[in-house]
Amino acid sequence: MKESAIASCYMTPSPHTEQFIQDHCFMYLVSGAMLVYDGHKEYKISSGDYGIGRRNHLAKYTKKPDNEAFKKIFILFEQDFLKTFNDTYKFSAEGSKTTDAIIPMAKHKLVKNFMESIIPYFNENGIIEEQFLNVKRTELLLVLLKVNPKLANVFFDFTNPEKIDLEEFMNRNYRFNVSLQRFAYLTGRSLSAFKRDFEKIFCATPKHWLVQKRLEEAYYLIDKKGKKPSEIYLDLGFENFSHFSFAFRKLFGHPPTQLIEKRNKDVKSP
Repeated sequence: MKESAIASCYMTPSPHTEQFIQDHCFMYLVSGAMLVYDGHKEYKISSGDYGIGRRNHLAKYTKKPDNEAFKKIFILFEQDFLKTFNDTYKFSAEGSKTTDAIIPMAKHKLVKNFMESIIPYFNENGIIEEQFLNVKRTELLLVLLKVNPKLANVFFDFTNPEKIDLEEFMNRNYRFNVSLQRFAYLTGRSLSAFKRDFEKIFCATPKHWLVQKRLEEAYYLIDKKGKKPSEIYLDLGFENFSHFSFAFRKLFGHPPTQLIEKRNKDVKSP
């Protein structure tokens, strides 16, 4: 079995951890509940919901406490697959283009019937074997375009990100834990141009600015909103709590736990 089969269609009991959507993807939540945040807004997704994640966008997935076992299906549509598909079916990308990272879809019996038909094709590892992969992906894509023809403007737009306002983009997306190369690409720049433009705008290197911006947000959330440090460090782009705590102490002179202890004392004081 080739790696593409594993990467393109799978069922998994855990949220997708990658915060950069590299290829268009269809996500169907079989059971459980989750939140998706794209830098603009938060989407609440429940069992039976589905939609499209757009390539070249950022998104975070978080499981919500729920009595159901969490299970979702991801089906990816890589650019080569979409180009081959469109050579055959001749859809055209015309009209307005959405800028949203997530495109929720209204429930439709064609999609529901398709999802019921595809589940038996997953093997014990949660993937669809290669001989069925493109057949089922092609079928799904035809269904999605039948249900919502405007999705052609999304799937068959093969352009790369254009140069955009770097300051606005970074102030909106600094919480995402992705590489500088990703940030550069999404703002329509080479890495060297990104670093050069960044330092002109923010008078700091990207790495230094990102850490300080995240820590300042952490301070606000703990001090003003009463959030626990263990609840927020991942959402703010830190990979582990020890790194977060060390960086917090280095900037503010004390660990984040001390700040919440001080806040609790202040709240109790008459």
